[in-house]
Amino acid sequence: MKNDKNVAIFRCCMTSMGLQHYETASNAVLQELGVNFAEIKEFNCCGYPLRNISLKAYLISSGRNLALAEKRGSDILTFCNCCYGSLKHADHIMKENAQAREEVNAALRKEGLEYKGTVRAKHFLEVLSEDIGLDEVKKSIRKSFNGLKVAVHYGCHLLRPKEIVESIVPSQLDAVVEATGAKSVPWVGKTECCGSPLLGVNDELSMDLTAKKVKNAAQSGADCLCMTCPYCLNQFDRIQKRMAEGKRLAAKVPPILLPQLLGLAMGMEPAALGVDANLIPMATEQYLRAANQG
Repeated sequence: MKNDKNVAIFRCCMTSMGLQHYETASNAVLQELGVNFAEIKEFNCCGYPLRNISLKAYLISSGRNLALAEKRGSDILTFCNCCYGSLKHADHIMKENAQAREEVNAALRKEGLEYKGTVRAKHFLEVLSEDIGLDEVKKSIRKSFNGLKVAVHYGCHLLRPKEIVESIVPSQLDAVVEATGAKSVPWVGKTECCGSPLLGVNDELSMDLTAKKVKNAAQSGADCLCMTCPYCLNQFDRIQKRMAEGKRLAAKVPPILLPQLLGLAMGMEPAALGVDANLIPMATEQYLRAANQG
């Protein structure tokens, strides 16, 4: 994928509206790695909010995005686990179910679009691990994290259901994090849900799940939690801060986005990566060590 212009970046609704620092950090890291990407302004929501209300509406929403990418001849690159899971799930359904595919295409034809199933939705982690490769990622590292212990958090949509998101395994994030010189620590509940899907539905249960994960991460000795999902970031940042202020947590574990961690290791300034926008601060500087990469 390096220097490949045939990839369209898919912006998550949540990052565009409330987590601009995710996009800032992601853009900076992609540029550093030499990944050229296109913006398709016609992209709409991935359809996930509609999934349990109207399956047809959800499929049309995701199918339209895939059809727009197909029209341009581009694969889709997304940073949001939820968008990734939604696009992959819709693609799977339409490939397996001819009736669902025809219903979607009947709606898309009004715009001169057609879903054919010829492009892939790829997650940032997948691109780093498979398309760019860890060796290339390591070549971009300018400052190595020394002594930083990281509890990596995958998020549900990267790993489940396995028959749909088959290309990502629960070791890839660990490997990318360790490419920065940090240590990925083993911890209980690593692949469990953060509680975000329950926020606004059952806040007590949502925060209980978050508290359990934070407690387990703290007990592992982790200095921070690293994730790719904007919803998980919101849970471990804004909600964790709220819980700590309400004395619901005994200890806080600062969250950091994967592109922020990578960007810092690449020698970028924290402000350029939106690190200051994280509500629970992390003292990354004490772990960074200048490293001559030749």
